[in-house]
Amino acid sequence: MKNVLCLTLCAALLFLATCTIPAGAVVLQVTVRGTVADVSPVNNTLTISDPGQYGCDYGSGTSAPVCSWTPLNTSTLTGTIPDAAALPVFAKGDQAVAVSLGGTGGTWIALAKLYGSGASADYAIDEVGDIGSLPTALIGDYAVTATTAPDCSACTGTTCAATGSNVTITSGTMNVAQKTLVSGESLFFNGRNDASSVNVTFMKGEALSEACPGYAGLIGGIQPVSDYIVHVVPPIGTSVTATHITDESAASPASTPSSLSGSAAVTTTPKSSLPFAGLCVLGLSIAVIAVQRRRD
Repeated sequence: MKNVLCLTLCAALLFLATCTIPAGAVVLQVTVRGTVADVSPVNNTLTISDPGQYGCDYGSGTSAPVCSWTPLNTSTLTGTIPDAAALPVFAKGDQAVAVSLGGTGGTWIALAKLYGSGASADYAIDEVGDIGSLPTALIGDYAVTATTAPDCSACTGTTCAATGSNVTITSGTMNVAQKTLVSGESLFFNGRNDASSVNVTFMKGEALSEACPGYAGLIGGIQPVSDYIVHVVPPIGTSVTATHITDESAASPASTPSSLSGSAAVTTTPKSSLPFAGLCVLGLSIAVIAVQRRRD
């Protein structure tokens, strides 16, 4: 009976592991929002006061998730900045969104400066770091996505150094600019008639190693993190009055019109599926209960 119990529990735990540890996406990302309290060039840090954590309630999975900011039980959070380019972008009093890996604060992998101030100003005007991990939408109905390509001679576990990044800029539902950038290159778009523009610079990056020989199917390890600098000049007369947080699950492919030129597209880093992980936990619980009843 003990052997049966052991084997059943091991099988259940193995099932849980395969559910909750997809390749290259196993470290929890924590996203917070608050007011910039301090930017320190000496310590290379940015501090956010009165932070709230971003989270989504997926319910039964049959309807769109409900996402919101929940106040944290701390007055400030400090983290190192992802790139020195963030130092002149952020100032005390700015509203900002910050993302860290594995816990709150410590090291920011991405930062977004929100337009204006107050609860209604929920669009980003500047982004620094791993922009694919930010849930905030860019101002002006713009979006930037990017996909990195791995250097298979420079891999460690689930990640490799990136040889470059295929960046795309989207305006509304149309891809208006696209280019493969190497480190230090930029993509610029100003093809609309509202005086707005978008500039994206690829600084450095990582890519999943699964496309490289000998790495296929590897699980366990940190997801790839890349470094971009994005700046948007808002359209003339822009006035932000409504909350707009991008729901990645609702995104649809964009078309590319022949009459527009430009570039921008950054694919987000893979994220683990919370609803699927929840089902795995439920499955494990059922298995344990079944074994307990069998023992009784």
